[in-house]
Amino acid sequence: MSQVKYYTIRLALFILLLTAPTALFANFDFNANCLRAYQNIFELKLNTAKALIANEKKVNPKNAIIPLLENYVDYFHLLTTESKADFDNLKENKSKRLDQIEGDDKSSPYYLYAQAEINLQWALIRGRYGEYFTAAREIKKANGLLQENTKKFPGFHLNSKGLGVINAFLGNLPDGMLKSTLATFGIKGNLKSGMNMLDNLAENLPKSTYEPFYEEVVFYYVFVLNDIAHSPDAYQKTMKYTSRIADSSLLKSYLQAAVCAKTSHNAEAIQILQNRPSGNYYTAFPYLDFLLGSCMLNKLDVSAAMYFNKFLQQNKGVNYIKDANLHLAWVSLLKGDTGAYSSFVTKVKNNGYLYQEKDKQALNEANGPKPDLTLLKARLLFDGGYDTKGIAVLSEKKPEDFSAGRDRTEYYYRLGRLYDNLGKEDAALANYQLAIANGKQLKYYFAANAALQMGKVYEKQRNKAKAKESFNTAIQMKNHEYESSIETQAKVGLNRIK
Repeated sequence: MSQVKYYTIRLALFILLLTAPTALFANFDFNANCLRAYQNIFELKLNTAKALIANEKKVNPKNAIIPLLENYVDYFHLLTTESKADFDNLKENKSKRLDQIEGDDKSSPYYLYAQAEINLQWALIRGRYGEYFTAAREIKKANGLLQENTKKFPGFHLNSKGLGVINAFLGNLPDGMLKSTLATFGIKGNLKSGMNMLDNLAENLPKSTYEPFYEEVVFYYVFVLNDIAHSPDAYQKTMKYTSRIADSSLLKSYLQAAVCAKTSHNAEAIQILQNRPSGNYYTAFPYLDFLLGSCMLNKLDVSAAMYFNKFLQQNKGVNYIKDANLHLAWVSLLKGDTGAYSSFVTKVKNNGYLYQEKDKQALNEANGPKPDLTLLKARLLFDGGYDTKGIAVLSEKKPEDFSAGRDRTEYYYRLGRLYDNLGKEDAALANYQLAIANGKQLKYYFAANAALQMGKVYEKQRNKAKAKESFNTAIQMKNHEYESSIETQAKVGLNRIK
């Protein structure tokens, strides 16, 4: 189907939605111009979207859809730029937009929905910069508005999008400031319920008059599958649901590449990123070069340095600076240049910020000993899904070749993960057990994550007793890297086997 025909059908369906008997849109006019702006936002053509919104302001200045569209633009601008300075400036727009909407048509299902969306978008952004109390209040507000809107307009299916995200997000939130703050507001979620809501929408929206909102539903669903639920179905479902999105969407490229990179489909991620749409119409998205560099490095290709350097040159944000320099340090090690390695490690320590977990981990690693080259290669090859090559690299060494403590624990851990990926469960379990025995008193994550992965293997084998024991072992280990994330995943595992 041509892209023109595709959007013509979408527009026709949307007009049907606007004229549905249950929908009264007196001051919420999602007309053809606004729909085009919305579509451009979700292709990451933000400047085009801004021009269309500006035109709508001239022609229809009282249209209450305008502040919602403007908020979408800010949201994706902040996601793509990672700019803390822009975040501090743009967050002042939130209250103005809500004020614009609150005086409009209360009989429209968009009245409460638009307010909920604005609150939820800002909550998701604030969490990236540690503004947990305000984010918790916004999630509470969004949840309440969507619950009320569901009662008033049970046929307005878009309510399930925000409620699905909130349920999934809260249902798998690691212990920490945001979770404890939300608990004080009495807000709880359910991961399975949230995922079911989003899955139903992704499956059924194309068959309904709400089809124009499909890309947005898929965007949030992929976020939940990949980053919140760590679902084993993340790759399959992401590729399925994004396949019907136009190839002109840069957001589609990002969603597909991110899930491919995280699920060991490394070659596919590289192909997607190298062939992603480009041009002046698209907003700058430096992180995609960081992601491409990571994928190239996963196959031990030292040309990855070009992409990390491009990211650092073009990035105007605060995240992944330390992590990019750490990856450049690894490139230097692979090239045998220990002087350059030391120089990049110094940059990890002195440059960048600590908002992102990846940057915190990069600093931890920079402050630790230089990684063993064999273990580094095995780590990268595992991340890329090159499991047989990873086994071959480790097979050249014996456990005694690694110093007791971190390196030997990592050796057993890497073997466990690689054998696990290859379906060799007995070998995986044996090496996970050795990783736990060697590393349970260390600050590194290897032993705790080995216990978590053991639990997943036993769960797959339907050995509930052993799975429960392994998940509990992971939870009982404290004061190590990624403690909150590993503990949260282990608790989710315990819930699954109940």
